[in-house]
Amino acid sequence: MFKILTTIATIGFASSAFAEDAWMSIPVPPAMPDAAEAGQADVNGISMYYATYGNADGTPILLIHGGLAHADIWAGQVADLSTDYRVIVADTRGHGRSTNDGSAYSIELLATDYLSLLDSLNVEEVHLVGWSDGANIGYEISKTAPDRLASHFGHAGNVTLAGVDPAVETNEVFGGYVGMMAGDYAKMSPTPDGFEAFVGGISEMWFSDKADGLKLIETITVPTLVVQSEYDEAILAEHSAAIAEAIPGATLLTLEDVSHFAMFQNPATYTAAIRDWLNAQ
Repeated sequence: MFKILTTIATIGFASSAFAEDAWMSIPVPPAMPDAAEAGQADVNGISMYYATYGNADGTPILLIHGGLAHADIWAGQVADLSTDYRVIVADTRGHGRSTNDGSAYSIELLATDYLSLLDSLNVEEVHLVGWSDGANIGYEISKTAPDRLASHFGHAGNVTLAGVDPAVETNEVFGGYVGMMAGDYAKMSPTPDGFEAFVGGISEMWFSDKADGLKLIETITVPTLVVQSEYDEAILAEHSAAIAEAIPGATLLTLEDVSHFAMFQNPATYTAAIRDWLNAQ
């Protein structure tokens, strides 16, 4: 898998940059605004980067990025949402500025990390906005610690391996994303030369078997919005529909004219969808 990803990373970013449709390119996000607080938290044997924005009362929003990424991909959303909410972001274990202790990556472990981070910040409950692996972490927390979530906006997640489109392995736009994240990793990571091993570890998590995933989410009680992009390169639309059907009371939203990378491609519409969901809670 890594060889495939690195190959398309070299060709995908260049070719997607000239595409006309929004869903066929990945714009570079703006710089993050100034944080109210930022630092490294000691959680579960790792040093986990986090930052908070805004000082509004009420339930905070926790934004969890996808695989290979980092907290700063949320810049467009943070700048908007932090005017009315306290917003928390972090770099998942081994991603961005956070370390790993040699543990194998799993959604269960990553969910535990985020719960420990909330404990360290003395935050009891959040509205979780998760993208890709972040959505999967959200589904895991919804199963294991539902009292910590006021709601879950789960974009482009999958709870079974069958939900992944096999064509993603040679997709140029997804390859462009890998190339972007390779550059960011080299600049941000405490192990800047370790991207190849990092991708290998994350790929093992991505392609692990989750055959009973749809069954396991039938017990979720957290209010859930399942979000699918019209042109998602990685997640099959029928899988998102199956997730929404499996979770009691869940709703399905399809974002038009965007792909797996909707928060990059149309940040205003993406943030408006988050706001609409939160306003409905």
